[in-house]
Amino acid sequence: MLKKIAVVQLQLGMYLQSFEGSWIHHPFWRVGFVLADPLDLERARRSDATHCWIDESLGVRATAALRVASQPVEAICAVDGIGPPPSTPAKLPMEAELNRAAALCRAASAEMARMFGEVRMGRAVDAERCLPLVNDISESLHRNSAALVSLARLKTQDDYTYMHCVAVCALMIALARQLGLDEAACREAGVAGLLHDIGKAVMPVDILSKPGKLDDAEFAVIKSHPLRGHELLADVAGLPPSSLEVCLHHHEKFDGSGYPHGLAAGEISLFARMGALCDVYDAVTSDRPYKAGWNPADAISQMARWKGHFDPELLKAFIRSVGIYPIGSLVRLESRRVAVVIEQNELALTRPVVKIFFSLRSRMPVPPTLMDLSAEHCRDSISGLEEFDGWNQREIAAMWAGNSAPTGVKSGARVSRDPTRVR
Repeated sequence: MLKKIAVVQLQLGMYLQSFEGSWIHHPFWRVGFVLADPLDLERARRSDATHCWIDESLGVRATAALRVASQPVEAICAVDGIGPPPSTPAKLPMEAELNRAAALCRAASAEMARMFGEVRMGRAVDAERCLPLVNDISESLHRNSAALVSLARLKTQDDYTYMHCVAVCALMIALARQLGLDEAACREAGVAGLLHDIGKAVMPVDILSKPGKLDDAEFAVIKSHPLRGHELLADVAGLPPSSLEVCLHHHEKFDGSGYPHGLAAGEISLFARMGALCDVYDAVTSDRPYKAGWNPADAISQMARWKGHFDPELLKAFIRSVGIYPIGSLVRLESRRVAVVIEQNELALTRPVVKIFFSLRSRMPVPPTLMDLSAEHCRDSISGLEEFDGWNQREIAAMWAGNSAPTGVKSGARVSRDPTRVR
């Protein structure tokens, strides 16, 4: 027998049939299962959903739950022996989160590939399946704000489109938190980021993966992907308007020179302006068939020089979010050595933790050595950026990501600086 109860009344052993309200408030990939895991119970109670339906014929009855309905969540959790739900997952160092983030990247890429595949076959966008993935990405960023964002930048040719959506989702959540938005808005930003390029599912594959410069006709086709994506999302029930806005307007520019509608400044919604930043950053720092990815720190520097492209205040927040020297950046030190950035110092963005691996004096590799440039005893500092061109990118990625780095990362290629190739 189905019974409607408040989410706070959920107990282990209950059969969770469905949640009330929009799917964007749902915390799980699915419904229709017995709540057997205390972590699932905690996630349900921490969600934005207020009521749900249980099936008492398939699980524990709600009678006992009604006796504790008026108690605070902390007390109810204590009854179950799982303790009060934390406000956020415990913070983890970069190295500790990398393996979990790598597994999440693989799962997310597969889920996006499934979604794009269904759209190509003419099926409706199943956006409801995005939310649990966004929740997982959000929790990874809570544990460590840089691990997943950094790994998502390392793409193979086969998974670029899917991992680009995952990366933009993570960047959107990180930027939303930097702006001080509440968790519901951060999750909404993540959904918008995950779906922003859904229009590419109906773009010709030969144009998407073309290794050379697009001709005018091909570029016109590519420029239609925001409109096509908006059409695909327009009829998705329960999808926040912000997802449609980001999909349609993530190629608009602050000075009105973007597409498809040439909107400027305040005509572009906040989330769409955020999407423009996150989309471009991930595009220019990722390997593509026609170019190698830019050094992340160089990308930040170049984006800051593109006057009129981005909302200047949002760009400042974005730089605070990813760092002046993002993870994986190559830098030159005053000691005339080359190092890769492996971790941020949040209170000293210009003095990250680096791994030194090459001497410019001897022109020879040196044993990899960790150095925290913010440490009191450290007398070295960053003197400039080192180009990615000529370095083996597999080896560079392995220095900061270890075994979590994808095996398909390119070994190195010359870097294009043509911003018109940013799609």
